Amino acid sequence: MVAYVGLISLGVSSPSMLCLPRIGFTKRRPFAMAALSDDPVQEWILTEGKATQITRIRPIGGGCINLASCYETDAGPFFVKTNRSIGPSMFEAEAIGLDAMYETQTIRVPKPFKVGPLRNSGSFIIMEFIEFGASRSNQSVLGRKLAEMHKAGKSENGFGFPVDNTIGSTPQMNTWCSDWIQFYGEQRLGYQLKLAQDQYGDSTIYQRGQRLIKKMAPLFEDIVIEPCLLHGDLWSGNITSDKNGEPVILDPACYYGHSEAEFGMSWCAGFGGSFYNSYFEVIPKQPGFEKRRDLYLLYHYLNHYNLFGSGYRSSAISIIDDYLRMLNV
Repeated sequence: MVAYVGLISLGVSSPSMLCLPRIGFTKRRPFAMAALSDDPVQEWILTEGKATQITRIRPIGGGCINLASCYETDAGPFFVKTNRSIGPSMFEAEAIGLDAMYETQTIRVPKPFKVGPLRNSGSFIIMEFIEFGASRSNQSVLGRKLAEMHKAGKSENGFGFPVDNTIGSTPQMNTWCSDWIQFYGEQRLGYQLKLAQDQYGDSTIYQRGQRLIKKMAPLFEDIVIEPCLLHGDLWSGNITSDKNGEPVILDPACYYGHSEAEFGMSWCAGFGGSFYNSYFEVIPKQPGFEKRRDLYLLYHYLNHYNLFGSGYRSSAISIIDDYLRMLNV
């Protein structure tokens, strides 16, 4: 079975959210140049994209937030995501993340080409179209390639990212910070806890979570944490392989952080022993890895709680309570 980039669209961060394909276009004849002023996507493809005709636009289903399409042209296919409700900032952040990962020349990601506003309202992103292979990915190769990306993608500004972005549809703050524990406590866990309090009036999880943030420093003793480029939302829907079997990762929520934070979605990523063995051959496991593991899961459980409701609350508060007992606070 062949699938394509965009099967899971930016903003969908849970396999529990099943969405029907959106049908937005039907097969059409090549577009005339006269139509350029009406569609900036076509305009870019037929000028900077070096195509002389668009032979077909076909929808690609799977996304709950964005409309995904393949534009087939005489210069090759392009993958396009559009959103009529959101301005270009969301796609600009995605493009910056894809560019950062692409520039490491390690693991394959679709190269972004153009982001811009649609006529009247909304926005678009045009990127490389990658034909997917029959298998999801080789776990051993995925682990090695991901570790290579973490080693290659370094930051001189500390922890954070040049722009804020989104994790699912939740804003993700990326203000630069020199201290990882502070960054993760304030801009990851703290932000999600405040959302839960504001959205659900959940003062219990907020107060317990804040206690954990203030006392979690011992979990990071005796290790060196260097900011490295993270995909940020690495679950099974954002992992696949190309037609040659090479791993491909999609729809990032990038930032520079502790490498172990990349495993925060491992509960729905399908990482196995071969993945971790290959990863740790490139970046050795640090002391206390197992004790920190659930701390990184917590961010994503809190985000799922805020996005999808109370079904994820028990997992989040269970992790918090386990750490409070472990740390005797």
